[in-house]
Amino acid sequence: EVQLVESGGGLVQAGGSLRLSCVYSAFTFEDHAIGWFRQVPGKGHEAISCISSPDGGTYYADSVKGRFTISGDNAKNTVYLQMNSLQPEDTAVYYCHLKWYQANYWGQGTQVIVSA
Repeated sequence: EVQLVESGGGLVQAGGSLRLSCVYSAFTFEDHAIGWFRQVPGKGHEAISCISSPDGGTYYADSVKGRFTISGDNAKNTVYLQMNSLQPEDTAVYYCHLKWYQANYWGQGTQVIVSA
C-alpha cells in the first residue's frame, strides 16, 4: 500500500521559512506527479505545487510563486517544499499528494501556522 508521510510543519512568524518533507513508500513507478495541496477550514484543497517524474517539470500556484520551491530526491523517495517569506495567509494544513494515472494518494497532513 502506498503511504505518504509529511513532516516539517509548525509555527513560524511572518517572513520566516519552513521546509516540508514528504516520504512516500511502496511506490516505484517513474511516471507520476507528486506535490502539495493545502486546506484552510471551510475551504477546499488548493493545489500549491507539484513536480512530475521523470521529466522534472514543476507547477506553482500564483499565490506561492517566487516564495516556495519544490524539489525531489528519487533515491530517498522524498519530495520537499521549501517555503520562504511565509505570510499569515499561508496558514493551512498542507497535504502531500501523489498522482499516478487515475490513482490518487494523500498524506495525513501537516499544520503550518504563520503568526503576524
